[in-house]
Amino acid sequence: MKTDAKIFVALSTFAQHGKKPLSLLQESGISFKLNETKRRLSRDEIIQHAKDCQGIIAGVEPYDAYVLNQLPQLECISRCGVGIDNIDLDTAKKKKIEIRRTPEAVIQPVVELTVAMAFDLLRRLSLQTITMKQKKWQKITGNLMKGKCIGVLGLGRIGKRVAEYFVKLGTKVKGTDLQPDQAWAARTGVQLVSLDQLLGTSDILTIHISWDVNAPFCLSQAEFRQMKKGAYLINVSRGQLVNEKALYEALQSQHLSGAALDVYPEEPYTGKLCEAENVVLTSHVATLTEESRFQMELEATQNLLDYLCQSKQPVR
Repeated sequence: MKTDAKIFVALSTFAQHGKKPLSLLQESGISFKLNETKRRLSRDEIIQHAKDCQGIIAGVEPYDAYVLNQLPQLECISRCGVGIDNIDLDTAKKKKIEIRRTPEAVIQPVVELTVAMAFDLLRRLSLQTITMKQKKWQKITGNLMKGKCIGVLGLGRIGKRVAEYFVKLGTKVKGTDLQPDQAWAARTGVQLVSLDQLLGTSDILTIHISWDVNAPFCLSQAEFRQMKKGAYLINVSRGQLVNEKALYEALQSQHLSGAALDVYPEEPYTGKLCEAENVVLTSHVATLTEESRFQMELEATQNLLDYLCQSKQPVR
């Protein structure tokens, strides 16, 4: 154990849902400091707090070249979560900074929010609630989930689990992926199709791909035109994957019946979609359950301590 090492915990809500992650740090004998601001840190704040640290327990704050090049002691970033598009991987590789993640802990909460959003859109629960709170007794017709065609864009860990849940709900599930798992699809009954086919046949399209700056992908006007008239869109992945202006236009023209979003190109989000009646919006909370946050923080802390113990088996 590198007892002379230093750790910075950049998470703004660390140990709020259970003290075990904090206890692990305390029991390790390693010096550590916490993010006391209770908010997401800026680039300069990260540098200020972590300039003498060997390890960081990280959230979604930025670790670009500007930041990493001013952290000369940094050896390991232990990400509390799975997405690493906030980290400049090329710079990290050049500086031999190891990246560790918590890929399993994020699956269940993201899947559950996705399914909840689908039900909300179909039964118009958010709109029903708003109407009732305005003291208007208005019966708004919804739609059944059973029999719908669900399109899953991206069949990684999360996308596969989402697809499996929808299969159990009596829907027809289609999916597309750059590296499709044929054996899994045959076993679960998920139909593998092209992106064009997915867009053109899905009643609900749900996005589960990561953002790649080297190969950017974005649903925009052309893709929305390909989608079935009356379809719904769900995005709990990355805000950059959807063109906000094009989505707003597709919703206003009623080509799309509705959308549910948990992520946005810029956060906090206060854009035009806040004004749309047929949109369900949440504030980037897909993994924010007490159970999942506790597990993610526990794994992220243990991953970093394992590294400082010179374990060579990163969590992928």
